[in-house]
Amino acid sequence: MSTLIKESLNEELKRFFGFDNFKGKQEQIIQNLLEGNDTFVIMPTGGGKSLCYQLPALMMTGTAIIVSPLIALMKNQVDAIRNYSSDEKIAHFLNSSLNKSDANRVKQDVKTGQTKLLYVAPESLTKQENIDFLKSIKISLVAVDEAHCISEWGHDFRPEYRRIKEMVNSISQKIPLIALTATATPKVQSDIQKNLGMNDAKVFKDSFNRSNLYYGIQPKTNVAKEIIKFIKSNPNKSGIVYCLSRKKVEEIAELLQVNGIKALPYHAGMDANTRAANQDKFLMEDVDVIVATIAFGMGIDKPDVRFVIHHDIPKSIESYYQETGRAGRDGGEGVCLTFYRYKDIEKLEKFLSGKPINEQEIGRQLLLEMISYAETSSCRRQFILKYFGEEYNQENCSQNCDNCKYPREQFEAKEQVLVLLNVILELNNKFKTKYIINYLLGKFTTGIESYGHQKNDSFGVGKEHDDKFWSAIIRQCWVAGFIQKEIENYGILKLTKKGKKFIESPYSFELAKDREYPDADDESIVTNVRSSDVSTDENLFKMLKDLTKNIAKEKGLPPYVIFQEPSLHDMATQYPICSEELTNIVGVGQGKAAKFGKPFLELIKKYVEDNNIERPLDMVVKSVVNKSGQKVFIIQCIDRKMPLEDIGKAKGLQLGEVITQLENIVESGTKVNLEYYLNDLLDPDYQQEIIDYFLESETDCVQEAIEEFGADTYSEEEIRLVRIKFLSEFAN
Repeated sequence: MSTLIKESLNEELKRFFGFDNFKGKQEQIIQNLLEGNDTFVIMPTGGGKSLCYQLPALMMTGTAIIVSPLIALMKNQVDAIRNYSSDEKIAHFLNSSLNKSDANRVKQDVKTGQTKLLYVAPESLTKQENIDFLKSIKISLVAVDEAHCISEWGHDFRPEYRRIKEMVNSISQKIPLIALTATATPKVQSDIQKNLGMNDAKVFKDSFNRSNLYYGIQPKTNVAKEIIKFIKSNPNKSGIVYCLSRKKVEEIAELLQVNGIKALPYHAGMDANTRAANQDKFLMEDVDVIVATIAFGMGIDKPDVRFVIHHDIPKSIESYYQETGRAGRDGGEGVCLTFYRYKDIEKLEKFLSGKPINEQEIGRQLLLEMISYAETSSCRRQFILKYFGEEYNQENCSQNCDNCKYPREQFEAKEQVLVLLNVILELNNKFKTKYIINYLLGKFTTGIESYGHQKNDSFGVGKEHDDKFWSAIIRQCWVAGFIQKEIENYGILKLTKKGKKFIESPYSFELAKDREYPDADDESIVTNVRSSDVSTDENLFKMLKDLTKNIAKEKGLPPYVIFQEPSLHDMATQYPICSEELTNIVGVGQGKAAKFGKPFLELIKKYVEDNNIERPLDMVVKSVVNKSGQKVFIIQCIDRKMPLEDIGKAKGLQLGEVITQLENIVESGTKVNLEYYLNDLLDPDYQQEIIDYFLESETDCVQEAIEEFGADTYSEEEIRLVRIKFLSEFAN
C-alpha cells in the first residue's frame, strides 16, 4: 500500500475540503481504495463521488489518473480542486484541447510530483506517446468516472471506454482501480465490472433516492406557456430546460428571452466558443436558465440548479435520472418537471429503425421503461428506485411526486383489454395502432374498406370509447407485455405469448384515469418545493450571494467555486466574524477561508440591514413576434419566412383562415415553400409519412387523412399544411 500522510481521514477531509464529516459511504470507499483494492462506486448525482478518488489522490504518493468523458467535465473538476488549494499545479487535464507546449508543461508538472490528479480523455489513453509517458511516472490510482459509458446498456455509451482496462494493463498491472457512476442498473453494473476486469472489486452502492427532488409529469399541451409560467413563478432560480432537437432549443430560448427570462441556448450545433460562453454565463449566474439538448450537463457541477424541465421525454430512465439529478445537488430544493405525449415516443421509435437489430432491441426496451414511468399511477420515486434494483416504501415519498400528491382514480379495464387483444388476433397481427383504433371505433377508412374488414362482426366493437382511450389501452398492453410493436415492420402490433394467455385466463387489469390538471395560471407546482432553512437571515444571505457573484466575476470563476449555497446559508445563520469562526462553517476549510474569506467576514461584521421585499413578476406570456398579411402579401411573407400565426395577426385572421388562403393559392397552381415553418412544427419523418399517405391515397381529402391516422396522431392543421407542401411539390 502507498505511504499515507499519518493523520486521520477526518482530519485530512477537513484540511483539504473544509468538511467535518463524510457523506454516506465515502469514508469506507476511500479506506478500501487506500488499502490498494479495486473499488466500484454507484452513487447518485450530488452524492459526492468525486471526493472518493480526490481525497485518496491527495493523500497517496504519486499521481492519480482520472479517465473522464468530456473536456468540459475535466476543466470543471480541475478548476474546483485547484480552488481548494493554493497550488495551481495540483491538478491538470490532458486532452485534445491542449496544444503541444501546454501538454508538455502539464507532463513536466506531473514528473516533478507537483500534480496529484491528472484528468485524461479515454481517447488520450490510446496514444502511444501518452502510454509511454504514464509508464515513466508513479501512478497512485486510476479512476474511471462516468463508468456507465462502458456499457452498451448505459445511456451514454462510448466505445473508447471499452479499451480502458487494456490501456491500464499496458501501463501497469498493480494500480488500484476505482470505477464510479451515478446510474447503473444491475445489468449495466455487471457489464462495467466484466469489461474493466474488476469482478472481484468491492461494490459500494448508495441509495438512488434523491429525497429533495420533486418528480412530476404533465401532458404536453401549451408546453411553452407552461414552461414560461413555471420559470416566472420561480424568479432568480437556476434551471435547465432539455429539448430533443436543436431547433426546439433555439425556439424555446428565444421565447424565454422575449418574456423577460434570462436564458441562453446550448447544443452541439453551435460553434465551440459560443457554446462555452453560454455555459460560463450560466455557471457565473449571468443567466438563470440554459435551454439545451443532452449535450449539456455532464460537465456541469453547479450545485444550486433548482429545476430541470424536460420539454421532450428522454430516451431512457437512466438519461432521465442523470438529467434530473442535476437539480438540487446541494441538498436544497429541486423540481423535475417533464412534459409527455406518446407522439414523442413514436418519434424516438422512428430513430431506432434502420439501426442494427441489437441496438433496436436495447432501444425498444429502454423506451418501454420510459413509457411505463410516464404513464404509471404509482409513486414515481418508487418506480425509479425499483428500476435501479432498490426497494422503497411509497409512504416515504411525502407527496414529493405528482402521483403521491394527486392520486389518480383507478378503473377496471379487463374487458377492454380482452376486446383489444381479440381484435389484434382476429386481424392476424398485421396492422398498426391507427388501423386497430379505427377498426375498434367502426370508422370506414379507405384502408379498412380495401381489406373488407367493415364486414366483420367485431367491427366497431369499441365505439363507446374514443381514440384517446384506446391509445392508452394499447400502450398499457404494450407495457404489460401483452403485445409487441415491431419497429422494423412500421410499428405492426402483434400478440405475445403473455397476451394469448391473458385471453385464455383473464384477470383484473386496472388503469388510472387521466388527472385533471389545474389551469395554466395555477402555481400549485411551486408549492411542492421545500423551503430553505427558516433560521437563515435571508437578507444577509442575498448580500453574501451577491458578493460571491462579484468576486467570482473578478476572478473569472463560477460563484459556487467561491462558496456554495449551504456555506452561505450557514454564514447567514452563524454570523462568523473571524477566520477561526469561518472555518467552522460547513464546506469551509483553512485554505478556502484564507483565499476568499476576508471580504465575507468584513461584510458580515458590518451587516445591519433587515428584510428585502420583492415585487411579483408579471405572469403574462408574450408571443415571439408580431408581423403582418392578402394573397400576394401572404406569398411575400412566406418568401421572407414569416410565421403563419404572425401573418394572421396582422390581418386579423386565425391560423385556420391563413391555411385556407394558402390552400387556395396552391390549388390555383402557385408553389409555396413552407419548409421553414413545417420543420419546426413536425419532424421530417412525420411529414414524409403524411406525404406517403397522399401519394398512395385516392383522394387528398383532409378528413379521410385524419381518420386514417387517428385524431390524436396529427392535428388537422398539421395534415392541411403537409397537404399544401404535397400539392406544391407534386401538383404545381
